[in-house]
Amino acid sequence: AGDAAARAYAPHAARTWRPEVLTALGGFSGGFAVPIDRYPQPVLVSGTDGVGTKLKLAFALHRHDTIGIDCVAMCVNDVLVMGAEPLFFLDYFATGKLDPQVAEQVVRGVADGCAQAGCALIGGETAEMPGMYPEGEYDLAGFAVGIVNRDKMIDHSAIAAGDAVIGLASSGVHSNGFSLVRKLLSDAGRSLDEPFGDDRGVGTTLGETLLTPTRIYVKSVLTLLNEFPIHGMAHITGGGLTNNVPRMLSQRRDVELMLGSWSVPPIFAFLAGLGKLSDDELFQTFNMGVGFVLVVPAETAEAVIARAAELGECAYRIGTIRPGTGQVERMGDWRERKS
Repeated sequence: AGDAAARAYAPHAARTWRPEVLTALGGFSGGFAVPIDRYPQPVLVSGTDGVGTKLKLAFALHRHDTIGIDCVAMCVNDVLVMGAEPLFFLDYFATGKLDPQVAEQVVRGVADGCAQAGCALIGGETAEMPGMYPEGEYDLAGFAVGIVNRDKMIDHSAIAAGDAVIGLASSGVHSNGFSLVRKLLSDAGRSLDEPFGDDRGVGTTLGETLLTPTRIYVKSVLTLLNEFPIHGMAHITGGGLTNNVPRMLSQRRDVELMLGSWSVPPIFAFLAGLGKLSDDELFQTFNMGVGFVLVVPAETAEAVIARAAELGECAYRIGTIRPGTGQVERMGDWRERKS
């Protein structure tokens, strides 16, 4: 089974390879040449993450071909926050009894995510551990390494009062908060098979809507970094906007977040209604429709938003940097979308 899975992985990995890849898949490690011609002051930036309990939905729906995109996204979007270009990725797939067909679907998704991010899948580990996982279940984690020139590294020190906060739209719940999602559905007796299509045509059932993979922002944001001054960035993962935005702030800056300035996908109102969740709980658990945040000089905000749209992103001006103590202050009502 392991040999069959390894043979199935090879073509998926090969389609992600870049000229810098030095080793074939299947060795003890992966080799990658540093592109020193483009990065004369190279700083390597690393990130690791998993998919979490969103995997439980993949098991329930017998859909394993997109969960790998989530795994890649959670890692490369984190690396991107420092202004780094993701270079390569490795995955870790562990299960009690290996099903080569399932494993191939998972790694196909990983390769799809790498292709979206422009990084190479140069290796990984498939571990069969009897007794460690329930039948038909597995765990998935990943590791990304990126690169940035030292003088171009985003350290958030340039963030200043008056800067504009730009939000890039998420594709849905992404890969955070699924322990709460699953409890809400269970307590309410809701089925993953019930119809649920949102206003953007994402998903035809509740399960498919929730399984929508995490958006990968790498190519769009790297282009914006080359064209505009960007003072800070944040990837909106576990902790939501409430806890992730302050990670880029000093103790002398706040973000005034204008609710209603962006479109919140219907899935969040649905979940809020199921659990009668407070706004505080929503904003510290879910991304609420914003998957990535940029801080830019106010005078460039409209140009950044327009360019992001050309690159395929839905971007909104969602707030302003103010003097403060490193907090997020929410203003308005997210249920009232402004025109």
